[in-house]
Amino acid sequence: MRICVIGLGQMGGNMALTLQSAGFDVTGSDLFDSARQRLAEQGLPVATPDELPSCDVYLLSLPTSAQVREVIETAPGLLGLAPKGSVIVDTSTSDPVVSRELAAKVEAAGLAWLDAPVSGGPKGAATGRLGMLLGGETATIERLAPMLEAMSARYTHVGGSGSGHVVKLTNNYLCAAHLLTTAEAVAMAARAGVDPAACLAGVNSGSGRSAVSEVNFPEWILSGRFDSGFTTGLMRKDLRLARDAAERLDMPPGLLQAVVEAWHADPERPADGDDFNRIAGALLADATPVEESAS
Repeated sequence: MRICVIGLGQMGGNMALTLQSAGFDVTGSDLFDSARQRLAEQGLPVATPDELPSCDVYLLSLPTSAQVREVIETAPGLLGLAPKGSVIVDTSTSDPVVSRELAAKVEAAGLAWLDAPVSGGPKGAATGRLGMLLGGETATIERLAPMLEAMSARYTHVGGSGSGHVVKLTNNYLCAAHLLTTAEAVAMAARAGVDPAACLAGVNSGSGRSAVSEVNFPEWILSGRFDSGFTTGLMRKDLRLARDAAERLDMPPGLLQAVVEAWHADPERPADGDDFNRIAGALLADATPVEESAS
């Protein structure tokens, strides 16, 4: 299986190296010379966007649906370059409406489509321990099973084209909400004199636990590292996509809108370029113990 990874950022670059280490024939490509050079120095064959090789799989790891559309449609574009029967796999967190539109065009051109948004961050990409949500045909997934198994700890087929991106948006909405609610809960405990680590140990033994309380808080927030590899700007983008999807489906106003507003309330705290976990750090910053007043 010959694979071309398009988009050599922290996620795409690590996925490319993981697949190469697993024995696949991998070429990487990126619009930026610096990204191509960085991966070439790590032993990955690279090509410019105008020199993409003929491959079985074109795996995209890009910031937004706009870049995905550009790679697929804009000359030379994969619609014109990719050989018949090859598969376009979009691991980006994309707009499901755009994904379904592009999937139809890809399939009409004699290619196959799979949306496969990922979770697990750069570390998961580097170790082949990603979680993947797959939207597409069962036959395509079966065909790509060796590649998917090399990249992920678990992959889940959730439906047809676009479904993977729908479920990814729901996942990121929940993660964003959990960061806010867990930070508020831990801040309340801290103001009451309870050590945040002790509070989390208690929460994680009960029904209030989540991946945010079990992983994000000890790994990136309480440690002060804030280096998960996922930015606040990307989470804000994903929340806007989730809100837009809900509006198109005539969902009644609910907590989603409140979460979107909370994440956009202060564009500098945290800034778009900051690690997304910093939103919890901001909520905890002033959580010093105070004396409770009697009611």
